[in-house]
Amino acid sequence: MVTIDGTPPPAAFAPLGGVAVIAKNTWAAIKGREALKIVWDDGPNGSFDSVAYKAMLEEHVRKPGKLERNEGDVDAALGSATKVITAEYYSPHLAHATMEPPAATARKTGDKWEIWTSVQSPGGARDNIAKILGIEPQKVTLHNALLGGGFGRKSKWDFAIEAVLLSKAVDGAPVKVVWTREDDIRHGFYHTVTAERLEAGIDKDNKVVAWRHRSAAPSFMANFVPDPKYPGAIELGMGFVDTPFNVPNVRLESGEAQSHVRVGWFRSVNNVAHAWAIQSFVAEIAHQLGRDPKDFLLELIGPARIVSAPEKATTPWWDYGEPHDTYPVDTGRLRRVAELAAEKAGWGKKLPAGHGLGMAVHRSFVSYIATVVEVAVDAKGNLSVPRVDTAIDCGFYVNPERIRSQIEGAAVMGLALAKYGEITLKNGRVEQSNFDDYPVVRHDESPAVTNTHIVENGIDVPSSGVGEPGVPPFTPALCNAIFAATGKRIRRLPIGAQIRA
Repeated sequence: MVTIDGTPPPAAFAPLGGVAVIAKNTWAAIKGREALKIVWDDGPNGSFDSVAYKAMLEEHVRKPGKLERNEGDVDAALGSATKVITAEYYSPHLAHATMEPPAATARKTGDKWEIWTSVQSPGGARDNIAKILGIEPQKVTLHNALLGGGFGRKSKWDFAIEAVLLSKAVDGAPVKVVWTREDDIRHGFYHTVTAERLEAGIDKDNKVVAWRHRSAAPSFMANFVPDPKYPGAIELGMGFVDTPFNVPNVRLESGEAQSHVRVGWFRSVNNVAHAWAIQSFVAEIAHQLGRDPKDFLLELIGPARIVSAPEKATTPWWDYGEPHDTYPVDTGRLRRVAELAAEKAGWGKKLPAGHGLGMAVHRSFVSYIATVVEVAVDAKGNLSVPRVDTAIDCGFYVNPERIRSQIEGAAVMGLALAKYGEITLKNGRVEQSNFDDYPVVRHDESPAVTNTHIVENGIDVPSSGVGEPGVPPFTPALCNAIFAATGKRIRRLPIGAQIRA
């Protein structure tokens, strides 16, 4: 048995403190661990409760927050509006649940170290491990295997550090660290929980003249600096401060949110919650105004134009690490994918009873993407997805098959997250443990048909992201389709049994 000391926050990707059992095989190690009698100190977050935390986040977005972008006079425009529409949305913590749980092997030969693992940043992992060992990076070789899925979880290499520390404890002998699925679900770097509140002021002509959006979510920056309790520029730039709507009065604010669990990068990161709330709200406004959701969305986006970027934000407007001049926010491209997805999906066609179409559009990782989801809900409230149509403008592309595979995978992952994804905590401990209480969609639940429609561009249009942009528009399109089919509005994720209720 070897004790691994924990690192006080901010701990970056250091392992959590704990106990490891070293044995000759995995089964023996697991049985040895089960035999241990351990009394844990649950630490400063030992009383953390996700239900109470949800209530706190919702309270924070109901009052003024930290100003992130301000144009015009939202308070005055809301005060003089003919109608004000308000809605709140909540999305929980999520686990990555990669196909292959974290695993790594380490050994020392002479004064050099070798590690075999699967990480998304092998260079970063090698350098961090060398620093922990107090040796030059040239003396560490990291053999990077196929990820078995990453989705952001394996951009953190705490499990590889564990292998090195345990090998060091046994004089450099080879040690293979294997996390169980329960370890993976209960001790991850989770996708951030988020509460969102949106308000729209409508004038006498049914035009949106005011838009106020408040968002509260713990920041992944708490891994690296003392908890800022507010999102950083990277998180704000993911579908929040870059809201592209043609509204004269816009005010965007962040609510305070202290971090109580390890928050980490997750496929498309903060875009997931921002797109879900914004695109769901757009459809809600359209319904209340008696408008077609697609037509109203295009009207809200407005004419084709370049949205002025850094000038409109009170904090730096992050553009995925790219220069704004090369990758501006182009509403013409946003409109084009929305129109293309709607056309290919047959928007407006007559559907069988219990079926509905929903739509959402989003810009992330400097690509433009729109998704139309068709749902079918039977008399018992069972949900299925017969068809998904997604249009993507990722600039000049080379491999269309790779784009299609990413979009198809995003549809499956998006459906799993929307239907089931939720990590909850009580008394500081994660309540889920395996696929029995943190399910993912299986083959029989996955979308029956996923069509990918790629916008053709010349080589003069810079290439942009493909792996992550497919996730954000899926959930709002799905929830909007559920409303079209059933009249049931989803404002809290996961969907779970809400349709049956």
